[in-house]
Amino acid sequence: MNSSPMDVISAVLRDAPGLSGDFKRDAAAYSPYWARLDDIQTRLGGAVSDNQMIVLELRRHAGDSRAAFLDRHAETLYARLTDNYRRHVRIEQLVADAAEQVPGLAPSPGALAYDQSLKLGDKPGCEIHQGILLSKILALPRAGHHLCHAMLLPRPESAEALAKFTHDDALDFGCVRVERRGQAARVTLSAPQRLNSEDHTTLAAFETAVDVVSMDPGSKIGILRGDAVSHPKYAGRYLFGSGINLTALYHGKVPYLFYVVRDLGLVNKLFRGIARPDRDPSEVGGGTVEKLWIAMVEGFAIGGACQLLLVMDHVIAEANAYMTLPARKEGIIPGMANLRLPRFVGERIARQAIMGERRLDCDSAEGRMICDEVVVPGTIEAAVDRTVEHLTGSGIVSAEGNRRAFRIGVEPFDLFRQYAAVYAREQAYCHLSPALVGNLERHWGASNRKVS
Repeated sequence: MNSSPMDVISAVLRDAPGLSGDFKRDAAAYSPYWARLDDIQTRLGGAVSDNQMIVLELRRHAGDSRAAFLDRHAETLYARLTDNYRRHVRIEQLVADAAEQVPGLAPSPGALAYDQSLKLGDKPGCEIHQGILLSKILALPRAGHHLCHAMLLPRPESAEALAKFTHDDALDFGCVRVERRGQAARVTLSAPQRLNSEDHTTLAAFETAVDVVSMDPGSKIGILRGDAVSHPKYAGRYLFGSGINLTALYHGKVPYLFYVVRDLGLVNKLFRGIARPDRDPSEVGGGTVEKLWIAMVEGFAIGGACQLLLVMDHVIAEANAYMTLPARKEGIIPGMANLRLPRFVGERIARQAIMGERRLDCDSAEGRMICDEVVVPGTIEAAVDRTVEHLTGSGIVSAEGNRRAFRIGVEPFDLFRQYAAVYAREQAYCHLSPALVGNLERHWGASNRKVS
């Protein structure tokens, strides 16, 4: 393309259709317009191409035009996608159905397949449209509440997994294991070659494991641990987790939906429990099934692993372990940590941790604001056994009620929904930004690493 950035942008702006207010008419007008925009963006390349300025401007305009459409029609669209709120549809299916209902509003299966073949910096940016769509739906009180409810329901495969666990007292998904230990059920994240990092290959199994433990009638406590790893630097050591798989992220294998599905599904289930389809899952409605959760922190809890600690009921850490949220070095938003971490350590330290890379040692004043108990290395198993015995010895009284009572004061359902609306949009732009690609090359050496 030989046109200047302003020529390209001006031509696109001149072609923008107006909004009539009629859903079908506006969809028919905008779909071909978005197709032209997407074609230009695909030909220009990704955010780290020579056309970076044009690409980023077009992304903003493409996002703004979709946002304008959704400002007028998001409620109507969501009602259509859910049979007027009679069906709960998970995020993964919702964005696919929206792409079929209004072509171009969200990326098609073909566009996503092409996108998946590219490195992060070469992607044209179609996943941003998913973020805008989800943000606008989550911003609507009724639709957003309904979508959050859908993400708290058990995954389709969880009923069969629960039946197997009830019979065998164990499950092995490869990357995640579940085992019964007396009155507790333990979930172990196991990615030994990747320091127990998470990505698109671990998410469904991890969430299913949380479903199973939460609904298991034979246990009273859930325990979360990272497995022993095989990385030469830490060989044989148990590590709680190293967050998102940065190598897979750089090579374009981690989709944008990983973030929102993880936080509205897996992480929110740990915090709020499992919903029932016919009961309001908010604190006022009280329609969730939930357990107390204990985390075993060994080695470190980095990024997404640290985020998990903020929804635990009890955290036991070894004295030499530490926590970090290296969002600045990565260039993404650390899930719900911006909402939750200030409750533990105050806003100033939270800002230092998220925006200034401050490390929080578990055996420090700040670390103990997150960790309930800090123990000598090598004694954490005994400490967990004591805690389980303490919590269950006289029977767990009002665990669900007390969890809900705490949540209504610090993070009620509607506050979570509003945060999620902002997060869905901003994370989409962060995920596909040139800054993220540059940070992964600069701080992680991602260009020299291969996806395992």
